[in-house]
Amino acid sequence: MLGPLSAMAAPVLQPVSGRAFHILMITFRGETDVDKGFRAYLADAGLQVRYTVRDVQQDVSRIPAILQEAKALAPDLIYVWGTPVTLAVVGPYDEPDTQRRYVHDIPVVFALVAAPVQSRIVPRLDAPGRKVTGAVHVVPPEVQLRVMQNYRSFTKLGVLYNGAEPNSRAIVAQARAFCQRQGAELVERTFHTNDQGQPVGDGVEDLVAQIHAAGAQWLYLLPDTFLGTLYDRVTPAALQLQLPSFGAAELAVRSGGALLGLVSRYYSVGQLAGAKAVDILVGGKSAGALPVETLKRFSLLVNMRVAHSLRMYPPIDMLNYAEVIAVGDAPAFSS
Repeated sequence: MLGPLSAMAAPVLQPVSGRAFHILMITFRGETDVDKGFRAYLADAGLQVRYTVRDVQQDVSRIPAILQEAKALAPDLIYVWGTPVTLAVVGPYDEPDTQRRYVHDIPVVFALVAAPVQSRIVPRLDAPGRKVTGAVHVVPPEVQLRVMQNYRSFTKLGVLYNGAEPNSRAIVAQARAFCQRQGAELVERTFHTNDQGQPVGDGVEDLVAQIHAAGAQWLYLLPDTFLGTLYDRVTPAALQLQLPSFGAAELAVRSGGALLGLVSRYYSVGQLAGAKAVDILVGGKSAGALPVETLKRFSLLVNMRVAHSLRMYPPIDMLNYAEVIAVGDAPAFSS
């Protein structure tokens, strides 16, 4: 399961004669490697695609206006990035949409959603049953926490997350259950919120300090969409306190702050989502019949510059399968 990921090979397809597809891409924080991987897969598969890109700039309240526009655009498929955007587009599967706020008649492919069942995006992974499918990017939390323990054991684990994000609450619940089984304690803090109940970055350094003061030996950077916008504040605050961080997403490690991470590569997640889109657009398959999947292999990343700063080096045997990186290796990501 561990080891570097190889690029997914796109199928060799005959271009659809006279047919150019139209895809509406709704992103959360600008372009990332996920989006690049998605488009590259479709290009390699020989599809002619016209993209309309709309970025919500970390504000899902922009989604209703985009969906109104989508009615006029009538795209063949909608691509969405992250849990909050996906939920705002398709709505919970078990919530009657009496006001017709969500998309029902256009296939939707999501990427970078950590817990689609717990977030109520789909009722099951193997057969979603609605016009929604996509790619999960997160390694099961228990696997991540065991890797963390193998690097350095803990009796107290810290988490900082957006309490309004269903995806995050689900993963925190799994981490809490793991800690209970291991006789460990989960130290939890949630982001402050504004008057509208939206998370804000105010006082985030103090929250990290509280986690450290409570005795946490690791800070678990779970795949929280809002947390992902604050790595440049959270990880330096933890590092200053000599609190090691474990990243559940690639950016957490490659941005330079997290010591360790067991991750799916963003680009490959985008390619997996692209494969779903090809199955729908060219293969004629229903999104509701396509299973929601994760990648088959993951990468263990160790940031050696952070390890040196913390004087916390990986076990020798871990170096046999880990990818050792440094801050300078980090690619550019949009925010």
